[in-house]
Amino acid sequence: MIARLKGVIDEIGVDWLVIDVSGVGYYVNCPANTINSLPEVGSTAAIHIETHVREGQISLYGFLEVRERECFRLLTTVQGVGAKVAIAILGSLSPDQLIDAIIAQDKLELTRAEGVGPRLAARLLTELKDRILSVSSNINDISVKKENSVLSGSRESLLDTNNDAISALVNLGYGRAEAFAAVSRAAVGMDDDASIELIIPAALKELGQ
Repeated sequence: MIARLKGVIDEIGVDWLVIDVSGVGYYVNCPANTINSLPEVGSTAAIHIETHVREGQISLYGFLEVRERECFRLLTTVQGVGAKVAIAILGSLSPDQLIDAIIAQDKLELTRAEGVGPRLAARLLTELKDRILSVSSNINDISVKKENSVLSGSRESLLDTNNDAISALVNLGYGRAEAFAAVSRAAVGMDDDASIELIIPAALKELGQ
């Protein structure tokens, strides 16, 4: 199984690239975020690969970051999410944004991706809520930090306060995942009994950065 390719970028398309490795050109499907981050044609690049073999056909899916590949693998374990939909999701959301959306249970954020309707988004949120933390050590560290900064030891009063702050930001027009991340960052360093009057201005400051 091919896990990584390093070579010269020969061609770049909307959702694919051809990378020349020692004279052999490999066609690799990629999310838009990866395509947009690639160096220009003729440059050397290293691409992390997920290899799929279906009915005798080999398809390669490429990512600049290992974390993207880990998210791709996790997404494709959900019923109704094939490689094409997983690529579309990762083309719309970075790994951090995907984590925030799942932890915040933000269905609207997931429906930004082509091919993801409300029903599939709900299934993704349900099936990945607990599993997103185990994607990799890097994602786990980030996710736990974000979740713990909001839950802060699962104290019920703090949870209620932060949920109220998130709701207030959503009412102001911010997305739920965006509000969740801002409240998470704002809550870091605050006392467990911090009031909503302190959290909301701090979260708005985070959103303004």
